Amino acid sequence: MLIAGFPAGAWGTNCYLVAPAAGEECVIIDPGHQAAEGVEEALKKHRLKPVAVVLTHGHIDHVASVVPVCGAHDVPAWIHPEDRYMMSDPEKGIGRSIGMPLMGELTVGEPDDVRELGDGARLQLAGLDFSVAHAPGHTKGSVTFQMPEAADIPSVFFSGDLLFAGSIGRTDLPGGDMDDMLESLGRVCLPLDDSTVVLSGHGPQTTIGQERATNPYLRQVAAGQGAQHQQAPRRGM
Repeated sequence: MLIAGFPAGAWGTNCYLVAPAAGEECVIIDPGHQAAEGVEEALKKHRLKPVAVVLTHGHIDHVASVVPVCGAHDVPAWIHPEDRYMMSDPEKGIGRSIGMPLMGELTVGEPDDVRELGDGARLQLAGLDFSVAHAPGHTKGSVTFQMPEAADIPSVFFSGDLLFAGSIGRTDLPGGDMDDMLESLGRVCLPLDDSTVVLSGHGPQTTIGQERATNPYLRQVAAGQGAQHQQAPRRGM
């Protein structure tokens, strides 16, 4: 399996291209602010053909390049219905205007083909299997994507802004909710094997085992202390 990832734009949002191998079809995950050029470079380097864009949530730092990327390759975008509105109205997702200079660099709106994700869905794209889990907390429509273990390759978990190395996504923007976040961490993350590789929306790669042992929020949920709310450090949007 090939996973090519790079941080893009003002928020350093991780964009991933996932394929069975170089020279094959691929799926693009979260092409955010200023990600289009990096996507094209990765496609050329690895000789990949996109078949879909899938989105962990609707914040502008994760979807800003969806229109140009989908348009350039005539592929659909998948997003949870509760976050779909943010593609056309990004200010609502952050509760304020994000500023004219930044807005001038964005192509706001939906691509021609938008498909909606549901909890428990299985996407079979580019010869790969992705299990979808609805994981609200950062936004109402946040989802994660998990790829199963195969041969000597551990399971890979694209966590979006649910789980980071050492932290979690912020919950102080419209649609965010700490109770939902803690419930999602317990329901979606804790059952995963320790060997599961976590590729998040911001920051470095980690594993579920590492986060289970050291992440204060995951430890809090595992200990049944969900009522003791803390605000996560800000990372991304």
